Amino acid sequence: MTIGPHTLGSNLALSPLAGYTNLPMRLTLREIGGLGWATTDLVNARSLLENNPAALKLVTSCPEDRPLAVQLFGSVPGEMRDAALKCQDLGVQAVDVNMGCPVRKVTQIGGGSAMMTDFDRTVALVAGMVSTVQIPVTAKMRLGWDSATLTAPDLARALEEAGVAAIFIHGRTRAQGFSGTVSLAGIRAVVEAVRRIPVFGNGDVTSPEAAQHMIQETGCAGVAIGRGAFYDPWIFRRTERFLTTGQLEPEPDISERLRVLRLHFERYCGFYGEERGSRLFRKVAPWYARRFGPAKPFKQRMLTIASRADFDAALADYLAWRSRFCDSAGELLPKYRPAPLRASFLGPESGEPEPAAIRVPDGPVELW
Repeated sequence: MTIGPHTLGSNLALSPLAGYTNLPMRLTLREIGGLGWATTDLVNARSLLENNPAALKLVTSCPEDRPLAVQLFGSVPGEMRDAALKCQDLGVQAVDVNMGCPVRKVTQIGGGSAMMTDFDRTVALVAGMVSTVQIPVTAKMRLGWDSATLTAPDLARALEEAGVAAIFIHGRTRAQGFSGTVSLAGIRAVVEAVRRIPVFGNGDVTSPEAAQHMIQETGCAGVAIGRGAFYDPWIFRRTERFLTTGQLEPEPDISERLRVLRLHFERYCGFYGEERGSRLFRKVAPWYARRFGPAKPFKQRMLTIASRADFDAALADYLAWRSRFCDSAGELLPKYRPAPLRASFLGPESGEPEPAAIRVPDGPVELW
């Protein structure tokens, strides 16, 4: 698997998720293993050029965080070109153009999903970026604005001709938001539209079996995983092994989950400072708790942490409380074990994924 000149360790990519795919998260996933490509949270091109501290924090990286793409959003060709150049100067391996974000504050300035409604302008903007930088330019898109305008196949073909090195396609339209079922047929249409570049399928992949099924049904070269990586940070390692050997690695036990939880928390404190990192980690802890079994007191307590000491005390108290649901070996009794995560597109018998631990907008997309 290659993207431009870069050879990936696997055909699995971390998909950007606003507010979550920061350096602590990326480093934690890379250490676990199996992750071949990662992309930053979406970054406003103009803010990056203005050296906005928040934008600079989003693109902060380190030698262990490779290969890495910075995802830019914007609609002004000059700003996107200059921001791509700045990313190149920062030493990242690629620039990704956000054409998929459905949120109104992005689309109302002509960025995100709105780029799929202005075909010629979008292709010209991306072609200008490709001709300006030496690093690969990729694109992340949805199937289209709505079911009546499924522009992704034609746009992917035109972007390939413009020099884009890879396409990441979320199998929903902008109008769907995060609701409904991912269209594997829609992803397959994009795969069939291009001739040379890799296409990564994306959407609702919450298990190794779901990743394999998406590849088999669509012909995509790789899979990009977003929310599935938050339900299960081990999904990249487990999926890589499943795709290469056919063997399904069991989910990690509680001791491994706690090891990675502590590692992730410590990276937040190191990156943001102890107090701010602790407060920001309040929204991360529920990802891990989803697979702990009974965990309501843990989630409630984590909402109050403001220091390392708070974190340690909360975890110690929770483990003491959790023991009542375990056998003498410390394993959860069968009736308390969480059900396996399955993607809904595997079929109605598989059930829906668990309720999202990561908040996403709801209600009509027009109000987001």
